[in-house]
Amino acid sequence: MANQVVTRTYRARICNYSQVRDDLDSLGFAASKLWNVGRWTAQRIWDACGQIPGANALTAYLKNHERYADLHSQSSQRVLQELGEAFTSWYGKRGNGDTNANPPGYRKHNGDHPRSTVTFKQAGFKHDAANDRIRLSKGANLKHGWADFVLCEYDVIGPASRTVENVQQVRAVYEHGVWRLHIVCRVEIDARDAPGDGVAGVDLGICNLAAVSFGDEAVLYPGGALKEDKYWFQKERAKCDSSASREASRLDRKRTARRTHFLHTLSKEIVQQCVERNVGTIVVGDLGGIREDDESGGARNWGDHGNLDLHGWAFDRLTTMLEYKPEAESIDVECVSERDTSKTCSACRRSADRQRVERGLYVCDCGFVGNADCNGAENIRRKVLPNLACDGGDRDNGWLAQPAVRLGNPRPSGRGGCQFGGVRGAGGRVDGVPKCLTDIAE
Repeated sequence: MANQVVTRTYRARICNYSQVRDDLDSLGFAASKLWNVGRWTAQRIWDACGQIPGANALTAYLKNHERYADLHSQSSQRVLQELGEAFTSWYGKRGNGDTNANPPGYRKHNGDHPRSTVTFKQAGFKHDAANDRIRLSKGANLKHGWADFVLCEYDVIGPASRTVENVQQVRAVYEHGVWRLHIVCRVEIDARDAPGDGVAGVDLGICNLAAVSFGDEAVLYPGGALKEDKYWFQKERAKCDSSASREASRLDRKRTARRTHFLHTLSKEIVQQCVERNVGTIVVGDLGGIREDDESGGARNWGDHGNLDLHGWAFDRLTTMLEYKPEAESIDVECVSERDTSKTCSACRRSADRQRVERGLYVCDCGFVGNADCNGAENIRRKVLPNLACDGGDRDNGWLAQPAVRLGNPRPSGRGGCQFGGVRGAGGRVDGVPKCLTDIAE
């Protein structure tokens, strides 16, 4: 069986923590100070000429600065790249109409610098795979001699069968009060045969995070759990003394971690459902330009409530997860345009805005009735099946009107994992419309 090379990030605890803690602290503090120098420099240039320098310009300008030499040159470059990415993200949010977005701030609180993540690229570390050790380089200012470095003995968190080889990058991350290593590796896995030749279409949304059409059935993944998390954290954050307090920052980090975990679990669940149904290709709708107006090129106005939901929608992260997770199962992934998929009937191909009666209800003049998100997922699936016959007949066999619903159930304590349980809407019809559609529409 042929091998396939994929990228994986392993978290590892540091076994000789007491010996290297002070050195890692000094590197983390140095990264924060360099960030602040770059932020101050960008502000000064911004005030002078109205433009913010990019990461390359900042690196060229600050390479002789005292703080730049506190870290290995590649680690210092990565800090300034992160600052440039933060400014780019802020540009994007402001360009999309998010007036509440703020530019990246300074990493400092009442005179104290936080421990920032330090990234070590190929020239900044040496890996001893035989003894499970990684040697991390210091900057010239923090060295006590030319041979001074940080030697970390590590233990990978997770299954004992994991082997750390072909290391591409190492990150020292301060999480939950201790330093951890995030080791990025190129890993060989057995290239399995594809589960089958089936095709699944995935329509991403806000109320329903994902609707998956397999052709003969459909599955919905509501986003109620994420909304509950969002509202709870907003209420708790409002109780903080200020938006920059340590408690507010802690709540932001916890909410981000819970959302990331939920999205990882959701994408893994979708891939597992595809494997069970012998799917060989997953088709994902491309939402890259949803925040832009096709005519003016500026930000599209979805109304006050719609804009708020749209700016908090992590569809790009879920799309990224759905692009790389299926590779371990030898499932191909294709991204296609979502244009007109939400207003086109999957049965007769008629397209009209009025056919989407409610948020979750799609009714066509041809007699087709179904869930709107599942209808869109089926249209996305059909984009890679150009020869699929459409006879215009009655396809209302129940799978689009009454899809299986997979509810995310994160544990209240925040510990452990998130599980998905399946339910299905009640049967029966009222005036030709399934009873469950009212619930699905909500």
